[in-house]
Amino acid sequence: MFKALVVSKDEESGKTSAAVEEIDVDRLPAGDVTVAVEYSTVNYKDGLCIGPGGGLVRQYPHVPGIDFAGTVEASDDDRYAPGDKVVLTGWRVGEVHWGGYAQKARVRADWLVPLPEGLDTRQAMAVGTAGFTAMLAVMALEDHGLKAGDGPVLVTGAAGGVGSVATAILAHLGHEVAGVTGRPDTAEYLKSLGASQVVAREQINETVKRPLEAETWAACVDAVGGAMLARVLGQMKYGGSVAAVGLAGGAGLPATVIPFLLRGVNLLGIDSVMQPYDNRVRAWSRIASDLPMDKLEAMVQPATLSDLPQLGADILKGQVKGRVVVDVNG
Repeated sequence: MFKALVVSKDEESGKTSAAVEEIDVDRLPAGDVTVAVEYSTVNYKDGLCIGPGGGLVRQYPHVPGIDFAGTVEASDDDRYAPGDKVVLTGWRVGEVHWGGYAQKARVRADWLVPLPEGLDTRQAMAVGTAGFTAMLAVMALEDHGLKAGDGPVLVTGAAGGVGSVATAILAHLGHEVAGVTGRPDTAEYLKSLGASQVVAREQINETVKRPLEAETWAACVDAVGGAMLARVLGQMKYGGSVAAVGLAGGAGLPATVIPFLLRGVNLLGIDSVMQPYDNRVRAWSRIASDLPMDKLEAMVQPATLSDLPQLGADILKGQVKGRVVVDVNG
């Protein structure tokens, strides 16, 4: 038996409820590798899966948790042996497949990545999908020519999980970082992560009629989408790139093609769920080398399985700052 956060759904009312339960190991789904989970984390998708489902969860009862890190307990795949430290993000684990809000998980070996040198399982979950996505965004911007000294890099939704890690990585790499936030109380937090400028959300989230404004940003990591992304596109420097990682401000894009045609702006889509293995290993290696661990620790809010129903509701309301690390054995 092991503990897990189990989400159940009342078929008559359609309402879901989540509670920590004892589960028999025989109920784990099929997979090549069984992992003794040590830590997980809380992302926006987790909030949906703990609560209303958001169309992500197909069957109930369900164990959410789109990320986890732990130790291999049993393996039918030659790539992993008992005792190996591993990390998992994406692949619709925690959505379609039972996830990391449990003391044990069974998954396909293809979905795992060896924990890189220099990171422990707790740090890996302080990173989680949010930090992994942030690193993918930074790598994409670099692949499209971004270098330290090119000018300020804008990070929208900067106090959230993706934004916090992106801010810390970019500052560590020598970039001037401007963090956008709608919460004035997070300004000092963002500066502690390395932001040299804090931009109030109201300054940049309104649609304007002009398709182009002054060339301001060398690059951008955008977690917001919607009207803010449209506005940012018109403020990019010539040849600059925007890495789009989220849609906290909406899925629409009320923009014109003018920034692409007259300034050669690049809009780069960042997907963390289905990333191929080699790029995952590259990103985790970069995280181990380019994310300052003291800055990472400053983002962490500790939690246990019993805290997750409330945290799931909080993150859907935009009330979670930084990164939540869930000790599933706590």
